[in-house]
Amino acid sequence: MTEKLLGPLRTRPWPERWLTRVLGAALSGAAYLLCLPWDLRNRPGVTGSVTETTSVTVLGAVLLGVALLFLAAYLGRRDALAWPLLLVAGPPAALMYLSFHSHPEPPDAAVWPLTWAFFTLVVAAGVLIATAVARRYRAADWTSSSGTGGTGDPWDSSDEALSLARWW
Repeated sequence: MTEKLLGPLRTRPWPERWLTRVLGAALSGAAYLLCLPWDLRNRPGVTGSVTETTSVTVLGAVLLGVALLFLAAYLGRRDALAWPLLLVAGPPAALMYLSFHSHPEPPDAAVWPLTWAFFTLVVAAGVLIATAVARRYRAADWTSSSGTGGTGDPWDSSDEALSLARWW
């Protein structure tokens, strides 16, 4: 069972690979929808006030970040480098774009494209970092559990050394 949940996706049958990827994207989108409100625009705190407040809470942003980092680490450990970026950072970026785009503002006050681009880059960078860290542990786990020679040294085979260089 552990091999099925933590092993490389490239060794699994294609329906299982794609089901895992679709589930990862769905969980990423669901985390965004659960943790952040749909209308992300600032609004007056009190009627008639010139001071604006945001509808995003710190707790929601932190929970979203933790959920996305966890998904990125899990998918990064199991799949190729590009997949976690597409599956984990893609749905929140698309949903954020739709949220900003569905609430039009006057043309002179439309700063949402810059906000969307900045937060998309922040999420993508976090996903890539979590994926890179998870891939380091993946390489260590998979080589130590599949020692080739009789000595148990994972570096007995030059093929394994080449495969590690390819994965990192």
